[in-house]
Amino acid sequence: MISSLIILILLYLVFKYVISWINYYNQSDRRFGNSTWRWSYDYPVVGKRDISDLDDKFFVRLRRKRNRVITIMYLLVFLFFIVLMSFFSNLLLIILN
Repeated sequence: MISSLIILILLYLVFKYVISWINYYNQSDRRFGNSTWRWSYDYPVVGKRDISDLDDKFFVRLRRKRNRVITIMYLLVFLFFIVLMSFFSNLLLIILN
């Protein structure tokens, strides 16, 4: 139980670190907007022309880095949920026994 509590704390700290990177990328270019949870599109949308790597190399590469960081954030949320459920089950076992 103590190990899962330590893992939860570490996951929370890493999550805050990843969120700060997402905020950094959002502030680096105004075209990103302020969304923390949403990926930016990297493929052509029907009816709209998306920016390709040839049009704006810096922005597209920055957008891909930001999307990778958002993927890591989702992975951390998933891991946090699994460890939290393990922590609660151990806690309930202690309470009920």
